[in-house]
This record gives sequence, C-alpha cells and structure tokens, in this order.
Amino acid sequence: MDVFQALAIIVHIALSISVIALVLLHSGKGGGLSDVFGGGMSTSSLTGSTIVERNLDRLTVIIGVLFGASTFGLTFVLI
Repeated sequence: MDVFQALAIIVHIALSISVIALVLLHSGKGGGLSDVFGGGMSTSSLTGSTIVERNLDRLTVIIGVLFGASTFGLTFVLI
C-alpha cells in the first residue's frame, strides 16, 4: 500500500467519524444543539431555527459531500 492509498483511507475514516458526530448533534423531535447552548428559548417563530443550527446544517452538508467524494475516490484508488 503506498502513501496515497493510506492517506486516502485515513481521510475517509476521519470524514466518516465527522459525519456521525454531526448527525448526532442535530435535534430530534425536541432539543438538540440549540438547547445545549441555551438557544432554544430564543427561537423565532418566523425563522424556525437558530444560527447555530443553520451553520450545523451547512457543515453537515459540506462534510457529507466530502465523504461521498472520498467514497467515490477510494473506488478508483483501491482498484
């Protein structure tokens, strides 16, 4: 196994752990990240979510896309 393959596998594992952690931070039916930091009381009925939750959504999408790209890339590296 060369250095590029090892690096690609390490990045893929790091991204997969990040996706798991970010998904677990999202709120379920009640609570979530906004309640942990005390933002649950300040939610406006017009916006529906706090700035922290919107940034968490963005970060989750970015990490998810990178995870998908690394999965796709690993198919070519390991074959």
